[in-house]
Amino acid sequence: MPRNVPKKNIAQKRKPKPKAEQAGNDTLLKVLKFSVYLFMVSCIIAATYNYRHGILYYLGFKTDKRVENLTRKERKIADLRIYEIVERYKDKVFGIDVSHYQGSINWDTIAQNKNTFPIHFIFIRATAGKDGRDTKYNRNWSGASKSGMIRGAYHYYRPDENSIKQADNFIKTVTLAKGDLPPVLDIERIPNTQSLDSLKAGLKRWLNRVEGHYGVKPIIYSGESFYTDFLKEEFKGYKLWIANYSFLEDKIRDEWHFWQFTDKAAINGIDGNVDVNIYNGTMEGLKEYLITRL
Repeated sequence: MPRNVPKKNIAQKRKPKPKAEQAGNDTLLKVLKFSVYLFMVSCIIAATYNYRHGILYYLGFKTDKRVENLTRKERKIADLRIYEIVERYKDKVFGIDVSHYQGSINWDTIAQNKNTFPIHFIFIRATAGKDGRDTKYNRNWSGASKSGMIRGAYHYYRPDENSIKQADNFIKTVTLAKGDLPPVLDIERIPNTQSLDSLKAGLKRWLNRVEGHYGVKPIIYSGESFYTDFLKEEFKGYKLWIANYSFLEDKIRDEWHFWQFTDKAAINGIDGNVDVNIYNGTMEGLKEYLITRL
């Protein structure tokens, strides 16, 4: 009986590729690598050009600028964007907004106007919710006036509190005069104990109550995403003050009347960070927007 001899597995040897084909593959690989490299370099060049003013400032080539308290990498990155936007919008009007978080502001220093950009208007937090009052409101309101700044007051809206009581809290606290900015409703959060429809109804009640008292349509302040997701469709016709601090957002949009583009600016006369805003127009345009009668 014949033995079952196992068959040997003979490995199939791959035929070497023709030299011409191999050379073609190598060339294609080199082209792909070069294309990726070129794309990356182009992106870097484009970003550098886009933020050229901020980069020049950051590197110290612009000695007419002044920066204080740059002790953290985050501040350096923030300043890169701040000075780029300031350089880009020289024709616009700059302002800040403050609350008790800024502590005791040295209004005389701010009035001397020796900052990186001139400050022409200030939004001041007056109230929060149905009974909250900013502890620095009176001091800031008076200081802004003595410094010759255009001033405006805003209310921080608490979504789960009664809207009419919140409006009355603002009205009792804030006395506006000719030359002031319209009142501002600051809404940033969704409610915990009510629906979005209830929130929107409450916001409308606040806006109507305040407009009825002062005789001027209020401004709505919110973050860009919050406004777009929850408010845009039902609150058309109001002037907008939009917050967007994204490093990739470096242009003011046509529909934004005010743009809060950073919360990390260093301003002479204020300890710590402060928000900076741009009015989307000229000083003449801003003055036309102020309260003319009450």
